[in-house]
Order: sequence, then structure tokens, then C-alpha cells
Amino acid sequence: MFKDVAEVSLRAGDGGAGCISFRREKFVPRGGPDGGNGGKGGDILFIADPELTTLADVNLLPELRAGKGRAGEGNRRSGRQGEDLVVRVPAGTRVIDAEHGHVLKDLKAAGDKVVIVRGGAGGRGNAVFARATRQVPRYAEPGGEGERRVVRLELALVADVGLVGLPNAGKSTLLSRLSAARPRVGAYPFTTLVPNLGVVRLDHSRSFVVADIPGLIEGAAEGAGLGHRFLRHVERTRVLVHVVDAHPPAGTPSPVEA
Repeated sequence: MFKDVAEVSLRAGDGGAGCISFRREKFVPRGGPDGGNGGKGGDILFIADPELTTLADVNLLPELRAGKGRAGEGNRRSGRQGEDLVVRVPAGTRVIDAEHGHVLKDLKAAGDKVVIVRGGAGGRGNAVFARATRQVPRYAEPGGEGERRVVRLELALVADVGLVGLPNAGKSTLLSRLSAARPRVGAYPFTTLVPNLGVVRLDHSRSFVVADIPGLIEGAAEGAGLGHRFLRHVERTRVLVHVVDAHPPAGTPSPVEA
């Protein structure tokens, strides 16, 4: 299922609490503080994966959470850091702050990545607070809260060539002849409901990507047909090819005669 828009709530991991502990050793009746620090909470980062072409997987997850940091332990043992959460999205995905509307990151190319929310800091254990004037600190810090944010993801497919034109102009047919893609082809309007991608191979070392964009009709800006929301998928194309039907329906002027 093709999805080019998704909204998801993110919550980074909370930091682990610091530990309150004192040494207990034989022949050391007055052991000092040895509470360790808590671990940092996990971050949530997005990375562009060239093998993905849809946001369908992310769209099924209303909330994403990173791992929490573990609490510190005695003997100055630090808690384990919370596990980072890596969210893979298609190349061409914009990560937008849903509350303020500004773009946090445009993941244009494969491998681009960004940390969107950061985990909370781990709390310090009581060993950190020992001083000559304060030799028995009986307190430690709690872990910090991880950042939270709601983001909107918008996908604009990355292609070298974009095929545009009226419904039933032959865009899908052309794509199926140029590449191994098999888009739906039918003799009725709006056969193509979502953009399709195909790879055209020139030889063993050269190829380019073609995108078949659903057709636009007059009044699309007001919602006629499929509307114009798929226009974002032509933003990144290097070349636009306008496909014109050379054999229009009866009563329609031929482009050759026009």
C-alpha cells in the first residue's frame, strides 16, 4: 500500500536514575559512597533507505519510543544506555514539526540521517557528590526526561524523469514499456491512483528512474479528480515529460490537428 504522508508521535528514552550506595567491605567499617550514574536514554533518528518507496510501515505506528536508560548501581557501576530507535523512511522524505510546521530535515539522498528527539541524561550517583566537607552524601539525581515531539512525514519521490499529463494519456503504458514496472493499465479515467516508479536501464552501468504521476484535470486544485496532492512527487524530478494522447476520444480535437 502506497502512503506518502504520515504523522507519528515520538518519545525519546528517559535517563536512568543515579544510585545511592555505600561500600561494604570487610575490615572497612566506614566505606565511602560508591553509587554509579544512570544511563542516558535512547535517541530517535530517521535515516533514508533507498529500498523503501512508501511510508506505509511508519503510518501503522502512532507512537515510537526509544529505550530507557538503566539506573546506576553500587561499586560505581554506571547504568546501561537506552537503545536508540532507528526509523527507516524512503529517500525524499521531509520530517516536519507538526506543531510549528517547519521542516526539521529533508532526507533527500539515501543514507541521510538526523536525530529528531534526544534521550534524557542519566542521573548522577552519590559517589559524584562526595567532598571533603560532605563525605556521606545520601542523595542522587533522577534521570532526565527524554524529548517528545509529533512529526509529520511527507514523501516526495526522487526520480530523474517525471511523466505528467491528463488521465488515460498513456503514462502508465509508456512506463511499462520503458522499464520492468507493471503499473495498472486500463481504459478508464484515473487508472493510476498512486505514483509508480520504474528503472530504465541504458546498459550495464547506466540507468535512470522514471515516475508515473496520477493525471491532473481541470479543477484539481479544488479537489476534482484525485486533486493535486501528488504534485509534490514532481518537485525533485530533473526532467518533466508531458505525455499527450495522439488518439483522443471522439469529439476531442487531435493534438496533431491542433
